[in-house]
Amino acid sequence: MSTPQPQTPQAAPTWQAAPGPSHPTYTSPIPVVRTHLGHAIASEWTKIRSVRSTMWTLGVFVLLVIGIGLATGALVAANSDEESLAGENPLSFGFFGLLLGSMCVITLGVLTTAAEYSTGMIRTTMVACPSRGRVLAAKAIVFFSVAFVVTLVSALLVALADVAMLEGAKEPSGQEWLKGTVGISLYIALLGLLSLVVGSIIRHSAGAITIMIALVLAPLVIALFMLSASLENLRQALFEYSIPNQLSVFYSNSLTETGPSGWDPLWIAVGVTAAAFAGAFALLERREV
Repeated sequence: MSTPQPQTPQAAPTWQAAPGPSHPTYTSPIPVVRTHLGHAIASEWTKIRSVRSTMWTLGVFVLLVIGIGLATGALVAANSDEESLAGENPLSFGFFGLLLGSMCVITLGVLTTAAEYSTGMIRTTMVACPSRGRVLAAKAIVFFSVAFVVTLVSALLVALADVAMLEGAKEPSGQEWLKGTVGISLYIALLGLLSLVVGSIIRHSAGAITIMIALVLAPLVIALFMLSASLENLRQALFEYSIPNQLSVFYSNSLTETGPSGWDPLWIAVGVTAAAFAGAFALLERREV
């Protein structure tokens, strides 16, 4: 009877590559570029100038601001004498056009963000630029720049025309010129920027526009119907901090003797917009696209 012999391990076979020509690796002719905020701004600028809503809303805005501003100045000049105009700030007659025109800026601000969620194009945007904060920042920079420049040009044209028409009115000081042109343009651009942020939070165009219009008009309308003496303090606060009253502060024509004055409305708008922007950024990072 034979004893089993232990099996000797076999060496693993060595494989050799078949001889053949070696091919070079493929190199893409498209250069690889590290993206930054400038690329996102260029993309958002292309978007905002290529959609029809921008031309329509800004066109109506310019028409309202210049048309109503010039019409108001001409009407006052035709029905007033030099004595009645003495002491009046001729820049203040641009207020009515800017108040109505602000609705156009609000609408465009909402559409800048909310429209992409409605059409689903926000997914394409986020694929092209995965940094969501960068996308929101680029939208804010482009929109604020456009809104400020258009408002400044329109308000300046109205101011120059009204000063020329209302010869009996006082000559505005340098501070009044600065507040009535640059200051109020910054405020309306910030109002539009707040609308952009609300559109990013709500993600629904009609809902965000409704919220912003209510924010502009509701406090003043509610205050008009508060006739009870017990609500006097609340009524006064609504008057003082309503957006129409804060716009009038830039022309030194406040509806109340107390409340914001000077450049206060601008700092209030900066604080509110910054807080809303921080909330929108936090939600954008957490929510699904």
